Amino acid sequence: MIGFYNVSKVYSRDSVAVEDINIEIKSGEFVSLVGKSGAGKSTLIKLLIGEEKPTKGRVVMGSEEVNKLKSHELPYLRRQIGIVFQDFKLLSTKTAYENVAFALEVEGRSQHEIQDVVPQVLDMVGLSDKARHFPHQLSGGEQQRVGIARAMIHRPAIIIADEPSGNLDEDNTEEIMRLLSKINELGTTVLLATHNRHVVNYLNKRVIELRNGRVARDEAKGKYHVS
Repeated sequence: MIGFYNVSKVYSRDSVAVEDINIEIKSGEFVSLVGKSGAGKSTLIKLLIGEEKPTKGRVVMGSEEVNKLKSHELPYLRRQIGIVFQDFKLLSTKTAYENVAFALEVEGRSQHEIQDVVPQVLDMVGLSDKARHFPHQLSGGEQQRVGIARAMIHRPAIIIADEPSGNLDEDNTEEIMRLLSKINELGTTVLLATHNRHVVNYLNKRVIELRNGRVARDEAKGKYHVS
């Protein structure tokens, strides 16, 4: 479960990122966090992963109060979260297989475990036949699927997808949304931050809309109407 309780983040008198946020997300939910640029979406993500601390309020993930964790405790928290980025963030000199494996290598996992797990997640995202391809040999949609495989390598409880379709065309966007929905159906909580109303309306799942750093709307099966 994810919880933001009376959360505000104030950088200065003239810069209030989020104010009095109260949100609960149950385990296994798929939630679209929407709003225009500057509405506060990125700030909430940073607060959830411990990259920022709230000026006031509590940020909870599972049994942990994130805002109270010390810096050496954050890596354990972050292993429970998989993050999918807009710009893929793949290593250009590594193959699809190596990009996914690298997330385990930096933790000192054994080659036996890496050789066992990496093919499984590549198969899950439909890239078994592209394991030895480098990023420049993959389409944008395929690169994003490598990013999703990398995010899933630790079998996280939560996937945060931050504008994952921002650099993709409509067909690839739908493919990525289907994949995120499949991951959600397997029990992983998905938090999708986006300003793409077509994506939100395609999903027809819970929508939380931010405006000027506050929750403007929270609907169980919402649409995103850009004002």
